[in-house]
Amino acid sequence: MNDIAIRRAEKKDCARLLELIHELAVYEKAPNEVTVTQEHFEESGFGEKPVWWAFVAVLEKEIIGFALYYIRYSTWKGQRMYLEDILVTEKMRGKGVGKLLFDRLIEEAKEKKLNAIAWQVLEWNEPAINFYKKYNASFDGEWVNCGIPV
Repeated sequence: MNDIAIRRAEKKDCARLLELIHELAVYEKAPNEVTVTQEHFEESGFGEKPVWWAFVAVLEKEIIGFALYYIRYSTWKGQRMYLEDILVTEKMRGKGVGKLLFDRLIEEAKEKKLNAIAWQVLEWNEPAINFYKKYNASFDGEWVNCGIPV
């Protein structure tokens, strides 16, 4: 694990990040749901007004994982980090890469004086649920996800 570096994502990483996002979509049984273009993805993360930030895990110059987040606002709690996606490539899972990424997110949230990190996990994704349990994460079964296309 000493050979794995965690660093901030850079614009040049976007093509690889989109590959990993597609890998995540396949894992989550929704391969056709990724519709974002590379141009939009890059602009959203590295344009004049970025709305997302990410960390990447790098081994021998290859990005083997990432964690992408944005800041959301709770009228009850204030600013919080929202972890949109965290993924480690299939061949590198179980080797501590996810822990390195998640620990860096915690560090970032503390540095930015955010009061929490929030995310969603699919109810069938036992490996992820077990990973989050190691951090004493709370799981809320009360809220229902909602959304509309516009």
